[in-house]
Amino acid sequence: MAYIITDECICCGSCIDECPVEAISEGDDKYSIDPELCTDCGACADACPTDAIEPGE
Repeated sequence: MAYIITDECICCGSCIDECPVEAISEGDDKYSIDPELCTDCGACADACPTDAIEPGE
């Protein structure tokens, strides 16, 4: 299951460079992860300074 970005996202960009499949993009008020591209590696969650990225259900 793909990771998701919660409302705790501060749009710092730390996660974008960590994603090996470029599944993260900038949204209107927070970043988002394309579930079709996400490989569930967790690299983005490890890089997030606000713990705004968590495994989806």
